[in-house]
Amino acid sequence: MVTRREFLDALAISAAGLAVGITAKSYSQILGSNDRLNFAVIGLNGRGYAHLASLKANKSAARISHVCDVDSDILKKFADSARQEMGEAPATEKDFRKILGHKEVDAITIASPDHWHTPMAIAGLQAGKHVYVEKPCSHNPAEGEMLVQAQQKYQKLVQMGNQQRSSTYTIDIVQKIHEGIIGRPYYAKAWYSNVRKSIGTGKEVPVPAQLDWELWQGPAPRRPYRDNVHPYNWHWFRIYGTGEALNNGTHEVDVCRWALGVDYPKRVTSSGGRYQFKDDWQFYDTLVTSFEYEDKLLSWEGKSCQGMKFYGRDRGSAIMGTTGTVLVDRDGYEIYNLNGKKTGEFKAGSQTSSSDTLGRDSMTDAHFANFIAAIRKGEKLNAPISAGNVAVTMLQLSNIAWEVNRELHLDTKDGRIQNDPEAMKMWEREYEKGWEPRV
Repeated sequence: MVTRREFLDALAISAAGLAVGITAKSYSQILGSNDRLNFAVIGLNGRGYAHLASLKANKSAARISHVCDVDSDILKKFADSARQEMGEAPATEKDFRKILGHKEVDAITIASPDHWHTPMAIAGLQAGKHVYVEKPCSHNPAEGEMLVQAQQKYQKLVQMGNQQRSSTYTIDIVQKIHEGIIGRPYYAKAWYSNVRKSIGTGKEVPVPAQLDWELWQGPAPRRPYRDNVHPYNWHWFRIYGTGEALNNGTHEVDVCRWALGVDYPKRVTSSGGRYQFKDDWQFYDTLVTSFEYEDKLLSWEGKSCQGMKFYGRDRGSAIMGTTGTVLVDRDGYEIYNLNGKKTGEFKAGSQTSSSDTLGRDSMTDAHFANFIAAIRKGEKLNAPISAGNVAVTMLQLSNIAWEVNRELHLDTKDGRIQNDPEAMKMWEREYEKGWEPRV
């Protein structure tokens, strides 16, 4: 196993070697020699294809120079798709750390399992790369703090993948809410409904030949390989994933707090359980959580295995004020008066579904365009990590409230739990020795 110190030493040597041995062809790919940024996409199953689609949509300003995954089958399949979509073959790599030593790589995008997000993002920043990291940006609140600190220290851009922040109609309706279209907004409800199947009861089996299980685990404490974890069900194991609240709730809770104009709440309550199936799933499949402010309330209701919709939508946000309500989702928005009569609407011309685990859409295209413009032209990021981390931390706190089965009182400046040492122990996590991220 390679420790973090050995990795950084190797990275320095690799970078030095590349500086001496770089070819003329490589020079033509470095920002400054032309206008296209070189992206390395890391974590290629599922959401990685949305990154591919959005980089293709921004092909005039970006190319995919490298792709990386610890599963050789997934890596080959994605590399073939990238070659077809982008018109050139990217370099392939199993170990993301080798990519960070390449000077020609301007930015990395991270769509790996949650337990890798912050350690990988910090390593990217330390190697001088800009970072696009999927939500949630961290596995726990302590990591979110570290990532924000790392961005401030290394002064590279970090955009989180809460892509609705780049939706033009969402930007428009949030601005109208701030200007008083529904009076004074004071309650926001976010929700998510899906019909996920049972993950069953896994058993220990030999690691598949195509998978580097040691590197897949990375910063997580070592566990034997089980047959119901990779490539997707890691979401539902606490050592790797963060549950549905972070997997999907992050998006709508972020929209709600944006519309309400709030940051960290003063109190969090959370209740729910695993009701639909009895299996290895370690989180809730049903959760109701509330974030209380001095004069506002934000709630999230997640149903992983029950597809009953709210307001005819799989997912969305309802912002309620003193004179009306706004419903907003990924397909547009509707405006209602105080009596529930529709007074306006906007349709985006698309139709999304919570069963779509890839999420290729125009909002993600726009989010990448914003990230690219910020790197190339200094445009303001729509979802800088300092802002994206707030909703992530809030939902991690709802997980903690669920775990300890009591309300949490918070410091509204940073979200830290007050007067509850047991709950505060869950602010961070255990790491495999030698893999602890440090700023």
